[in-house]
Amino acid sequence: MTSMQRGALPDSVHTNGATPNPWWANAVAYQIYPRSFQDTNGDGYGDLNGITSRLEYLADLGIDVVWLSPVYKSPQDDNGYDIADYQAIDPMFGTLDDMDRLLAKAHQLGLKVIMDLVVNHTSDEHAWFQASRDKNDPHADWYWWRPAKPGHEPGTPGAEPNSWGGNFGGSAWQYDSKRGEYYLHLFSPKQPDLNWENPQMRHAVYDMMNWWMDRGVDGFRMDVITLISKMLNSDGSFPEGKLGEEGYSSFRPFCQDGPRQDEFLAEMRREVFEGREGYLTVGEAPGITSQRNGFITDPANKELDMLFLFNHVRCDFKGKKWNTIPFEVKNLRHELDEQQRAVSESGWASLYFENHDQPRAVSRWGDDSSEELRSRSAKALGLLLHMHRGTPYVYEGEELGMTNAGFTRLEQYRDLESVNLYHQRVETAKIQTPESMLAAMARMSRDNARTPMQWDDSRYAGFTASDAPTEPWLEVNANRDIVNVAREREDPDSVYAFYKRLIALRHEDLLVSAGAYDLLDGDDPAVYAFTRSLEYGGTQRRLLVLVNLASHASPIPKQSTQLLGERSSDAHLVIGNDGDETVQESISSGELSPWQAFAYEL
Repeated sequence: MTSMQRGALPDSVHTNGATPNPWWANAVAYQIYPRSFQDTNGDGYGDLNGITSRLEYLADLGIDVVWLSPVYKSPQDDNGYDIADYQAIDPMFGTLDDMDRLLAKAHQLGLKVIMDLVVNHTSDEHAWFQASRDKNDPHADWYWWRPAKPGHEPGTPGAEPNSWGGNFGGSAWQYDSKRGEYYLHLFSPKQPDLNWENPQMRHAVYDMMNWWMDRGVDGFRMDVITLISKMLNSDGSFPEGKLGEEGYSSFRPFCQDGPRQDEFLAEMRREVFEGREGYLTVGEAPGITSQRNGFITDPANKELDMLFLFNHVRCDFKGKKWNTIPFEVKNLRHELDEQQRAVSESGWASLYFENHDQPRAVSRWGDDSSEELRSRSAKALGLLLHMHRGTPYVYEGEELGMTNAGFTRLEQYRDLESVNLYHQRVETAKIQTPESMLAAMARMSRDNARTPMQWDDSRYAGFTASDAPTEPWLEVNANRDIVNVAREREDPDSVYAFYKRLIALRHEDLLVSAGAYDLLDGDDPAVYAFTRSLEYGGTQRRLLVLVNLASHASPIPKQSTQLLGERSSDAHLVIGNDGDETVQESISSGELSPWQAFAYEL
């Protein structure tokens, strides 16, 4: 194994034309959902001091970058993604002084910190929006205001400027009696969309970003950043769409990757990041294809370092995520393979299965029906993701194999999207029964990822003190006695121990961080197989990755079998969820056991 310090890849590394990044090609990032990570004051919500107290845990795990979901001042309509003041910390989480201490401690430990940047929209309580309610104010055009539909009384049903529906249910337009017009909100009515056509608004955003960078932040994860450019008709109105099952049309064809998307991102790069070093920009990218990802993340185009694409996390539902379909390996493989191929020559990939908006992967695509299968499938999914080419993101608790929440009643949910759409789909549109919607929520709701971090097996899992005066804001998962940090750190065969090995491998082995990717056996119903290859120091190396994504034994497919038959005398196991002897037995028998996963250097 060839070791290297974290940083730029050596010039002698050949990666089939792919562009190595100055420092994050072999980095691993970790997302923290602050309200669910660590509560230090007993109010039931996580806070900045709690994050600071756990930074050693992240450093020991091997993490390089910490991404914080929003901690800005907010009325918390959408758990902080509705920002009322970009340059203030919400009292729920602490103070600016607490944030400064967190940054200082992180940097002392060698960790970079990126903040969530939400600039497609603000809170309706933001000073900019309140000022825009006056047509004569300089901020009047900082948001998307439009009059009622011609011939309709403003504020009455059907008078909305067009038929778009919001992402959290209902119309995408909200009437404001003070201004006498409607404002656009692609999400909650308390999240009005900013008008990026206005240059004054854009530069106010850039000033705010520079303020945070100067304060010590190392970059940003940019929420739904590919919705900032909207398509307009020639008269300035918004296009109409085809009505869907809930009675509204989709905004997506007109707001995703809009006509000025590249221009805005390039301008942001110039105004905020030009001349800075060691930063990271990653954009949440609804509507962006794999091919467009290659363009936007190509360093030559000077836009963003990487994007979070969505197609692979939409492989098990049809249309909307509440219309679930059975998981099939071929659908996930197709999307991930497309993403890998699109950045084979330029650009970069971000690698993720979980985040604050996605359910737990081990419950979604793995098998949490028993402790053995939960552990094996969590490791298999982790190996599958981390062996791809790109920068892996670990979501809090993913390194433990945390599972979905197991909620069965509507009143257990706190997620705005889930609750609103339950009422719309079950009670208003009547397109789902209560039972079917609750079943879909149990599988897909965002609250599945938001249950408190499981540090130990105490009453509240160590998220807050067992005798805290206030219960956690969201119920703790019932399996905290088995799935928790304290237990898994003592177990060398735990999911946590396996993730620590995965992360170390990316840091230590150029083949994993820089090697080219090639898919094998693309039609196999259960086994996901690919190779990573690299020429370095005059030596050609190749790694075979085999993952059985099934709770039954599966034959090693044809192309993989052929490669194993050609392996050299010094071929060896690099990492797997079984030991070397078991892997050799599987290779000899030509069959993978349930959820068996390994990377084998040929």
